[in-house]
Amino acid sequence: MTLPDVAGLAKSNPTTTAFIESRKAEAPGKGRPFALQWTWVPLARISPHLRKAVLAAEDASFYRHQGFDWDGLKEALTRNWEKGQLRRGGSTITQQLAKNLYLSSEKNLFRKAHEVLLTWEIERTLPKKRILELYLNTAEWGHDVFGAEAAARHHFGKSAEDVSADEAALLAAILPAPRRHDPLRLTPYLSKRQAQILKWMGEGG
Repeated sequence: MTLPDVAGLAKSNPTTTAFIESRKAEAPGKGRPFALQWTWVPLARISPHLRKAVLAAEDASFYRHQGFDWDGLKEALTRNWEKGQLRRGGSTITQQLAKNLYLSSEKNLFRKAHEVLLTWEIERTLPKKRILELYLNTAEWGHDVFGAEAAARHHFGKSAEDVSADEAALLAAILPAPRRHDPLRLTPYLSKRQAQILKWMGEGG
């Protein structure tokens, strides 16, 4: 098992990701074109509201862990067990970044082991602010929509640095299933999730 040049990400932005390439490859089989919307912006040009909302919703202990949130994973597993179904949960922002950048969507033990090694390497090599910047610029936010800038422009017609707290909470709310939810069609689920994230943003500081 070899690891990519993670250190190179300290100064260079990726020109594509494994997840983007996967979406591009699957589009013809679904009978649709692939029209990538992706504009890279530095962390300073992403609204503090959006940074806070994503951290609150996806990884509240991001600045305290070294890539793995064991308490969060335990809580997610307990919740899944109680509900009798396997749902997404417990993955840190660093783990999600590792998957977005380098891995396929295939689920097996080898891929999970690779994810663990990549997560450790990313945390060991890059500062937290750079990890967050990379994640916010590579996360999927809709059909062919990747990164905070494209998401803000696609969903709200504005730049990522101008996103309000309410809009940020909506964008964070759709992250678990970005191709299923549209923040402009406010469903009961999105409204509830948005309110929850806004509450976390206020309580978490």
